[in-house]
Amino acid sequence: MATCFGILGTIEMWRDGTTVDVGHAMQRRVLGALLVDAGRAVSADALVDRVWGDAEPAYGRRKLYGYISRLRHVLAADGTVLTRERGGGYRLAVDPSAVDAHRFRDLSGRARDAGGDEQAETLWREALALWRGSAFAGVDTPWFNARRHLLDGERLAARLELTDVRLRLAQHEGMVGELTARAEEHPLDERVIGQLVLALYRCGRQAEALGVYERARRRLADELGVDPGPALRQLYERILAGAADPAAPRSAAPAGRSSTAVNPPMARQLVPRLLPAGQSLFVGREEEVDEARRLLGEERPGPVTLLITGPAGVGKTALAVRTGHLLASRFPDGQLHADLRGFDDEPAEPFTVLGTFLRALGVPGGTVPAELTGRVHLYRTLLAGRRMLVVLDNAAGARQVSDLLPSGVRCATVITSRTTLAELAGRRLPLGVLDPATGLDLLRGMLGRDRTDAESGAARSIVETCGGLPLAVWVAGARLAARPHWPLAKVARALADEQRKLDELAVGHIAVRASLELTHQQMAAATRHALHMIALLPGTGFAAWALAALLDADLSEAEAVLDDLIEVHLVQVGSADTTGIRYQLHDLVMLFARERTERDVPERERAAALSRLLGASVHLADLAADTLKVDFQGIPQRDLASWRLSEAETGHLLADPLAWFNDERQFLIEVAEQALDEAEGVAPAAGLATALTALFQVGSHFDDWERLQNRALKAALGSGDRHSAAKIHRCLGELTTILDRYPEALDHFEQALLHSEGQGPAYRAGATAGLAYVHRLLGQYSSAVHHFEEAAELAESAGNVNCLVYATNGLGVIDLEQGRVEAAVTRFTKCLRVSRAAGYRPGEAQALRCLGQSHRALGAYPAAADAYRQAVTISEDLGDRLSATHATCWLGDVLTRHGEHREGRRLLARSLWTYREFGNLWGEAATLYALAEAQLAVGRPAPARRRAEAAVRLWRRIGSSRWLAIGLDTLAEAHTLAGDHTAAALTRAEAEEVRRA
Repeated sequence: MATCFGILGTIEMWRDGTTVDVGHAMQRRVLGALLVDAGRAVSADALVDRVWGDAEPAYGRRKLYGYISRLRHVLAADGTVLTRERGGGYRLAVDPSAVDAHRFRDLSGRARDAGGDEQAETLWREALALWRGSAFAGVDTPWFNARRHLLDGERLAARLELTDVRLRLAQHEGMVGELTARAEEHPLDERVIGQLVLALYRCGRQAEALGVYERARRRLADELGVDPGPALRQLYERILAGAADPAAPRSAAPAGRSSTAVNPPMARQLVPRLLPAGQSLFVGREEEVDEARRLLGEERPGPVTLLITGPAGVGKTALAVRTGHLLASRFPDGQLHADLRGFDDEPAEPFTVLGTFLRALGVPGGTVPAELTGRVHLYRTLLAGRRMLVVLDNAAGARQVSDLLPSGVRCATVITSRTTLAELAGRRLPLGVLDPATGLDLLRGMLGRDRTDAESGAARSIVETCGGLPLAVWVAGARLAARPHWPLAKVARALADEQRKLDELAVGHIAVRASLELTHQQMAAATRHALHMIALLPGTGFAAWALAALLDADLSEAEAVLDDLIEVHLVQVGSADTTGIRYQLHDLVMLFARERTERDVPERERAAALSRLLGASVHLADLAADTLKVDFQGIPQRDLASWRLSEAETGHLLADPLAWFNDERQFLIEVAEQALDEAEGVAPAAGLATALTALFQVGSHFDDWERLQNRALKAALGSGDRHSAAKIHRCLGELTTILDRYPEALDHFEQALLHSEGQGPAYRAGATAGLAYVHRLLGQYSSAVHHFEEAAELAESAGNVNCLVYATNGLGVIDLEQGRVEAAVTRFTKCLRVSRAAGYRPGEAQALRCLGQSHRALGAYPAAADAYRQAVTISEDLGDRLSATHATCWLGDVLTRHGEHREGRRLLARSLWTYREFGNLWGEAATLYALAEAQLAVGRPAPARRRAEAAVRLWRRIGSSRWLAIGLDTLAEAHTLAGDHTAAALTRAEAEEVRRA
């Protein structure tokens, strides 16, 4: 019996062409949730989330088990198995080709790769014929809605690809009606517009074609504030020029790809190129490279996985990277790469790697999912339709990589590991050592043919005693290359003597350890000590200031000893950043150095070195934050620094504090996390986490901010450190406020105040001001005024000018929102004066924004615009894009109110994109409200209603009652302008009810 399944429409099951009753609606949802991952396990928690979303009933897990049991009986009739997997998940054991959505994607991929247009047309028609309606029709949960949106987008993309093919096949005569309807459905899609324009022109309807373009141009300008993209403009210009066929020449498009497409979807996707540079000297491995290219280049029904395994130092990474570069054209949508550090003390977490990958794929930092499952789903969704190569280097085992494997049928993954990865399915490529001839080629490439040929016997001996391990040959060759006066025989004899130690060394590390041991013995004592200190670092990449702290030396001494280590190739120059050189160690060199450090450096000396590193990190981070003057906590962390660089060295490093932080961000996080593992390091480690707050905020590194400070908070609470807990709670309150998670923010600020009891005004001022701000956002003005006034008193007592300005400004905003404009202007003017006197530039920008709001309230639009422009300039100078967008949004609003509609809408559209990039819901709602007002001003009720409805939805979600009422007023005006007086009356009544509540 042939059984197949459908989700491209209602969720269905057919057996020999006859529909099978799979049960009631909830049971169908369970089947649909399993079919999306046909052949793969889905956890019970994920199924519950997919089926019910936020409306999970009591005993939801028990109900799920019942549906699973009944589905098993339905499926068993033809032998289809629904199994329970280890860990509590369920797997529907069906071939993906039996599911219409998976078959649709397979046919789409084959159509894109088709050798000719006739074949492509057949495949596209077959793919689109599988659709019976909207995907998962009749199902309404967040997960199904998101999948429906994705699949419907793929359906539209397929229709557009088919249209391109048919246009190339000169079928335009019969396409105008279809394309006209599609253009009405997607009036802002430039590719759709371009296809209709081209079809009309080829039908001899030039005037109509130009009319369609002109209407689209006006609509893009009016609704988005933008002009048509280059492809659509060029098509228009070629029509004006009377081209025989205005479409791009066929030779301009790759085989199987459209030459008529206007702004195809992939042109708007980021194409990540994360592969590191290949080695300039790569010898041998011709057969392995050819095999890897063959395996990865094959057309297969699913994603390809290549497992490169072998002992440490055998060249797995070099082979993976070289293969990736050679196959770049095979994967035009990009390459992702991550060093998983599988054998480090702290391997890379899939959660963190997925965050890096998602941002590389264009997902804004503020919208990266906060839980692992969400990241996995989004990652696989984004890769589903792409040709992408993923390289996962240095994996510990299957568990570390399982969440990082793409599911897209045109993706490929290369995994390297020192283990066999026996649990993973895939094509295997084990690497052995180099044969003597190839090893000699490697040595010859490093030293030159003349030198190796002059001592050919010694050269062969070096390769033989290194056991053909590439890294071992490289280390020996590097020592000789750095010392051209040394005879090769000197190293050959030393390596031969070291063979006596091999019995005591682990398999796979024999030649490397022997070579490194020899190098280590012949280094000066100060150089050896520096290598031992570097081994204490939490990662393999670092700057010279970190070594200076470890050595208790100045910066020039640290740089000099690093030059010595570079000479023998134990340290490499990783990159030259804007603030200086960054250095790195190969992981095996680091492993060797750590072993020697544990053996040769007393524990007390190691602890003292790490304490200096933490102190230097706290000092530099706090100074960088203080220079930017973004935060208002007012508690310097520098007192926690047990060691610091000289003033001159510090000034040099922090000449551009934001650039320094961008270079050092990951290293500083690792230093803090390393210190948090030690009980005695909690206070300074929490101080470092606190000092990074302003830097996280300016750079919008919300993921790093939350992860590090949650860990610091747990450590502080666990050790009973109330001072640190108070500071971290305050910082997390600020973060959750930015992310519109107001209940969490209130809890953090209240906990900060609880832990700061008896600690003086400095600890209480910032938390009290933050608490007041959230109350104001929620429309709880009485509480907000009380806390702002208390915060101002505390800040003045503590001498915290930044917090005093923040609190005074907050009181002014409440005055403004309650109609006391003159009182508000007085407060904002005071804030502006004090901020300028104190050099508190974020406070200056905030005061200018609020003065702009005051002028706006009085109808003084030119004065408001001037204040907003000044605020934008200050925030952009600070690198604070979010604050700059706050001012840009309202600048766009006052410009439209002043009659400058085009520029105003352009700024509002730009602000909307930025707010969505950051995931800032309040800002998105404010911009949608302003866009609705702009549409009302030019008499367009329909787009005004859509934007006002979107703003109202967001303000309901946030819980901002005052702005919800304002948004409802605007929505009522849109209904009135559209002639829907009943809807307008109901909406006004709701606005009044919100105000009374």
